[in-house]
Amino acid sequence: MSGDWKTPPGGEGQKSAAWDSDATVASWPGSDAKQGFGGIDPRSAGAEGAFTEATTTSWFERMKGAFVGVLIGLLFVPGSAWMLFWNEGRAVQTSRSLSEGASSVQAADAGRVDPALDGRLVHVAGPITVSGSLRDPDFAVQAQGALRIVRSVEMYQWREERRSETRTNLGGSQETVTTYNYTRGWSAQPIDSSRFRQPEGRFNPQMRYPSRDTVAAEARLGARRLTEEQIRGLGEARPLPLDATAFMAPAGAIVSDGGLYVGRDPQAPQIGDLRIRFSVVPADSASVVAAQRGEGFAPFQTRAGDRVMLMRMGNVPAAAMFQAAEEGNRIFTWVLRAVGMLLMFIGFAMILRPLSVLGSVVPVVDSIIGAGAGLVAGILTLVIAPVVIAVAWIFYRPVIGVLVLVAGMAGAAGLTWLARQRRGATPPAAAR
Repeated sequence: MSGDWKTPPGGEGQKSAAWDSDATVASWPGSDAKQGFGGIDPRSAGAEGAFTEATTTSWFERMKGAFVGVLIGLLFVPGSAWMLFWNEGRAVQTSRSLSEGASSVQAADAGRVDPALDGRLVHVAGPITVSGSLRDPDFAVQAQGALRIVRSVEMYQWREERRSETRTNLGGSQETVTTYNYTRGWSAQPIDSSRFRQPEGRFNPQMRYPSRDTVAAEARLGARRLTEEQIRGLGEARPLPLDATAFMAPAGAIVSDGGLYVGRDPQAPQIGDLRIRFSVVPADSASVVAAQRGEGFAPFQTRAGDRVMLMRMGNVPAAAMFQAAEEGNRIFTWVLRAVGMLLMFIGFAMILRPLSVLGSVVPVVDSIIGAGAGLVAGILTLVIAPVVIAVAWIFYRPVIGVLVLVAGMAGAAGLTWLARQRRGATPPAAAR
């Protein structure tokens, strides 16, 4: 059985809504009108389904928003250029700091602390030892020789998903139809159901037990003490099945699939049910490259500017640790380059947006101008972003900077040629 309910356009005719669901009830928020099947109240029952809302934005409102976007775009373009320049300097500084560290690191005995190495960059590899067992405070789950016990909690909750479709009308106005889909599922993050577009009958309670990371009070790498922050940076958690350890289950909880299930039936979950699993990071051998500070470690300040502290589980040579850090620096640099270029493209697109809104009085013109504006924004990004990167590299590393500049100019020239080819092909297509 399905319900199909609609309201007439309200106010000035700029909003309308519709509800479609296999569930029993549909009503507009704040309305006294209700329809039901089987006498179920929507405020307590809830239903999976889709809620649709249509809004109309006038041409003048769109133009106003476009000019506001121009101001934002004027901030995005120089901001992204600064980000690209800064990123190149950061990459060079990090690379130089790692090279400096790799050339000055000294091997140190894990079994004893040599006062002569205090303040020096040292490489220490050896076994990690912890005192006693580690225990989760709420469930008494414990593990011997563990650095961390990780508690992961999921709750069965209502979820809202939004999907919008926009259509440009003759005269430049736009109609946006937004569909809100309501489903139930597991989530590790609490979902605030009061912020739903239609919260009636969809209430998510607070998580009774949050996720938690319990860290060993004291751990040592050989003769050197590790801080809590350093312990958190070591190792990967492995599953800790509850059938292999003692624990204290709360009322209403059962053991299911190696974890705890708080609810009636794991096969038929209800809103508010919890799935709780535990994992452990065992104390094993580890390798650290850092400055020796007394009986512990601290980041090593290089002359190049960065502070170096590398940590890996297992007995890893210092050279391999520096090589992995260099690779991570290269990947991070490319990620920031991509982000910077994307922000620059968005900035140029926002600056050019008024042109497509101006031409949207005729919907077909809107799409043509919008495509052209996107192409122009892409060309400007491919010209300016490589120039900024090249200037930064010329400032830091001249040879590579010139190569980047040439590559950027070649890309922009290719896009310009493509645009001319498309313009040359337009009149015959129009004639047909």
